[in-house]
Amino acid sequence: MISPPNGNSGAMTVMDGDHPAVDAGVTRTALSVTMARARETMSRLPLFTDPYAQILLDAVGTAESPASMQDHSSAAARTKWFDEFFLTASSAGVSQVVILAPGLDTRAWRLPWLNDTVIYEVDEPQVLEFKERVLAASGATPTARRVAVPFESREHWPKSLTSLGFDHTEPTAWAGEGLPAGLPAQTLTRILEKVELYSARGSRIAVEVGADMPIDVSCWLCERHWEVGTTPAEELMNRYHRAPATEDVLFLDGRKL
Repeated sequence: MISPPNGNSGAMTVMDGDHPAVDAGVTRTALSVTMARARETMSRLPLFTDPYAQILLDAVGTAESPASMQDHSSAAARTKWFDEFFLTASSAGVSQVVILAPGLDTRAWRLPWLNDTVIYEVDEPQVLEFKERVLAASGATPTARRVAVPFESREHWPKSLTSLGFDHTEPTAWAGEGLPAGLPAQTLTRILEKVELYSARGSRIAVEVGADMPIDVSCWLCERHWEVGTTPAEELMNRYHRAPATEDVLFLDGRKL
């Protein structure tokens, strides 16, 4: 996930300690979600399988405090929802994917993408390098063409994206699963404005929206001609037969008309 610039700990908290993951800018949240994916994979009836999650955790080489069962279930349900978003967009013919702040996300390696899919992962250089190096050393290969999009500033990521072959005239599936919930309104608005600017008709978007989001993302998109649907966390947990949600969260998906 994207760590806060200039040492601002208000957006994300980087793990303490000396190990490769810290040097790579991997956050505590990213590791917690990766642990949840590894646990889900080993469960009796998993919602999905991620054989690479444990590989990344092993590369970190640090013992994390166990997450609660509720945290595990929430992370697993969220992962499954975003998986379904990507596969639905792909089956609809959207072959260009942009994952914002993927952190240790492994969808480029584990989902059954169509052959012409291109996946752009936008994150800090050291995060992208750490994940790619660890998975390559394990013999893992992406199931679609993956393009790492390193950037040094949140303001300049669209320039990096287009310089690496992104085509704004083609429909795109955008995902913001890893966007920090504590982003200021101005920062979140700028990200959405860039997504809107680079989205052709037929593009898709998926975002997890917490109660503390500084703007109404659904209304913002609707005003710009996106058809938007929302799924409350409680409904999602019921769908996947998990314990009731304790967080006030909406899962938002949209399509540009």
